[in-house]
Amino acid sequence: MGTPQALGGLPLAPVAPRPELAPTSPRVGEIITVARAVLEQEGAAALTMRRLGELLGIRAPSLYKHLAGKMQLETMLVDAALVETGDLLHGVVDRADAAGVLGDLLAAYRAHARAQPNLYRLVTAGPLRRDQLTAGVEKWAGEPFYRAMGEPYRAQALWAAAHGTVILELDGRYLPGSDLDQTWAALTAAFRRPVDDDRSG
Repeated sequence: MGTPQALGGLPLAPVAPRPELAPTSPRVGEIITVARAVLEQEGAAALTMRRLGELLGIRAPSLYKHLAGKMQLETMLVDAALVETGDLLHGVVDRADAAGVLGDLLAAYRAHARAQPNLYRLVTAGPLRRDQLTAGVEKWAGEPFYRAMGEPYRAQALWAAAHGTVILELDGRYLPGSDLDQTWAALTAAFRRPVDDDRSG
C-alpha cells in the first residue's frame, strides 16, 4: 500500500483505479433500484424475489430470466454500494487538508452509513464474497482511509474503529443519553497525532 508519511504529507494522492461495474440491461437496473428501496424501507428480511416481483408487477420466477437469484442480487447491491462509498470518500479526501482530513472522512463515513443503514449492514456484515465482486471495488472503497492515515495498518485500524462505532449507533447499543457527536470526536482525536509523533522512531 505504500510507506508511512508525516502528517504534513497527508492526505495522500489516490492510487487505486476507479472500478467500472459491468453494464446491465434496463430491466436489471430497474430490479436493483427496487431491491435497494425494499432493503432500506422494509429491511433485509423483505428482500425476496417474491416481494420484488410484486413491486415490479411480474411473477417471481420471471426474475430468474434476469438474475441467477437472491445471492447475485445482493452481490450486485454490494458491488454498487462499494463503488458509491469509494466515490464519496475519495471526494471528501480530495477536498480536505492535512488538519481536517481525518474528521471530514469520519463524518462522511458516519453520515453515509446512517443514511442507508440496511445497505450498510449488507455490505459490512458477514463474509465478503470477493470472488463475485468487480475487481478493485473493495480497494476503491477502503483506500480513502489509507490516504488519510498514510500507513496501511493504521488505516485498517481506523476503518475497524469507524465501523464499530457506527454499527453500534445504527443498532442503538449506546447508553441512553450518550452524546455520540462527542464519541466520534474522541475517535477522531484518538487517531490524530502531531507531525512530530510521526517523525519520531
